[in-house]
Amino acid sequence: MPQLDTSTWFINIVSMILTLFIVFQLKISKHSYPTHPEAKATKMAKRLTPWESKWTKIYSPLSLPQQ
Repeated sequence: MPQLDTSTWFINIVSMILTLFIVFQLKISKHSYPTHPEAKATKMAKRLTPWESKWTKIYSPLSLPQQ
């Protein structure tokens, strides 16, 4: 049974990592970031839902008295 030739693995792995690094650097360098980021004022609008306008009680079947 022939032995697996692993002599080229190192150069393949190193070249793959180097290529991925270069590709990611190129992708990141083309991205434009805002020069002065500002916080947006988030205003939560109060929405009235039908169940907020009145008090309701939900009965669990296990909390009802035994019959």
